[in-house]
Amino acid sequence: MVKRWADAPEHFFEAEVAGLAWLAAAGGARTVGVVAVSPGRIELERVDELRPDAAAAAAFGAALARTHAARAAAFGAPPDGWYGPLFIGRRQMPAAAESSWGAFYARDRVLPFLPIAEDAGNVTPAEADLVRRAAAITAAGAFDDDEPPARIHGDLWNGNVLWSAGGVVLIDPAAHGGHRETDLAMLALFGCPFLRDILESYDRAAPLRSGWRERVPVHQLHPLAVHAAGHGRGYGVALADAAEAVLGLARRMRE
Repeated sequence: MVKRWADAPEHFFEAEVAGLAWLAAAGGARTVGVVAVSPGRIELERVDELRPDAAAAAAFGAALARTHAARAAAFGAPPDGWYGPLFIGRRQMPAAAESSWGAFYARDRVLPFLPIAEDAGNVTPAEADLVRRAAAITAAGAFDDDEPPARIHGDLWNGNVLWSAGGVVLIDPAAHGGHRETDLAMLALFGCPFLRDILESYDRAAPLRSGWRERVPVHQLHPLAVHAAGHGRGYGVALADAAEAVLGLARRMRE
């Protein structure tokens, strides 16, 4: 499998390679092998895809828990040894070295994409206000906990989860130090075959904190903001809905 982008930003595909290697080093979920990389071009091993099944999904859930448990240096930290830019899809995203997840997440994973979405007409001023209010509450630590920075894929939607004879293979990471619930929330956002089996197996391997299902909208703010920036008005509406859910959750937590 070869991907080319003649006008790719400097170090674009090299960042992908660094993310794949970092995730693979965790010894958990398998990542696609890299054959060659050069400016504007990457060649990856061929993955012969099969129909997903419950057994492969359960194995993937346990493997993903191991990947997350390998941890990262900080929230927002790039892959070990990588000092270049980070990307999600074709958009650059900031690196950080935060001890507070909420501060990092709001500042570096949600808010950078909001003005782009507004300029594109995909988010209205009223919706943007909702998102900024949800980001402020998140940045203030409303959803922080004592979990260490996890080694996350960062763009874990169904299209980046390939089902093969050897189990699930992950591609196209936006790897960084984050909260493990973010990867799980992205799987839920865009749908994934046998998601229940993945989540149940993950929870058995690395039990999730109480209330994680209610926090899903918090962790979906990032992917929805990214998609609202470039994929249409529908994602702007979904982003505002998630922000409203986050504000409602914060109110209930204070009661």
